[in-house]
Amino acid sequence: MHTRDIYESGFDEESGRTLTGACPECDGSLETDGGETSCVACGLIVDCYYVDHAAEPRSFPEDETSTERTGAPLTTTRHDRGLSTEIGWDTDGKGNRLSARKRRQLRRLRREHTRGRWRSKAERNLADGLGSIARLTGALDLPYSLREQASSLFRTAQSDELLVGRSIEGIAAGCVYAVCRVNGITRTMEEVAESAQVEQSRVLNGYRTLNEALALPVPPQSPSAFVRKLASELDLPPEVIYDATMLAERAHTTGTSAGRHPAGFAATCLGVVADEYGHSVMQRTLADAAGVSALTVRNNRETVRGLVESPK
Repeated sequence: MHTRDIYESGFDEESGRTLTGACPECDGSLETDGGETSCVACGLIVDCYYVDHAAEPRSFPEDETSTERTGAPLTTTRHDRGLSTEIGWDTDGKGNRLSARKRRQLRRLRREHTRGRWRSKAERNLADGLGSIARLTGALDLPYSLREQASSLFRTAQSDELLVGRSIEGIAAGCVYAVCRVNGITRTMEEVAESAQVEQSRVLNGYRTLNEALALPVPPQSPSAFVRKLASELDLPPEVIYDATMLAERAHTTGTSAGRHPAGFAATCLGVVADEYGHSVMQRTLADAAGVSALTVRNNRETVRGLVESPK
């Protein structure tokens, strides 16, 4: 009998069952182990099944990325880069509830695991800072990519010893605000400080320390980036939003808004344009939406009116 006939008559590729046919050489019995079918008597390998259905990673000489399949990729958002061990709670891997004795044992293991989680004080500070960044980015509704950038910036700040004598929460909030500035995300210092667990002065100190020590590529903020956000809170019509945006862009291009609070200047542009369209908004309402004082909006009003009256 042909070897292929024996294989087709008895071997099941999915279940790996032993073939019922005889060995083509010595008529001995055949068995399957690990996808390989061999004779028990003489050891003849009749057939094998070593097909890997998973996509094999490819590597090229110019590609420095490792293609080894060793689990989830490393991440900068965790102090151990995502390699920590998580101990379960009340159920096993199949969802069955554990016994009381086993739950007590896991509770003791979690306690000891928590105590030995950090190898040094610096690693504990790193974990606290990255946890604060995760909480802030979640509260500010920022994408995961910005959380990774802020975590990487915090690691750099710690390696450069910028945390010495400063608040960890302040540096973490400064990292979040810095990556928002670098990526052009409209988040004010007041918004970041409101979600942080420290005063705004500490957040400002942390941002200034990072900006001066690491020379961050922070572009100047344009007031036009805050117009739509403020207008949505004030429920203003589209024509007001458009004219206020054009006015804020003119102020940024000519340098009129230089040195002024961008959100406060955008609020003043909205207030001036809204007055022209008959949608008057109180200065206090504009200031509260922008997170500034009413005096800031009032001081910018004459400058914005001068832009409106000047030829384009």
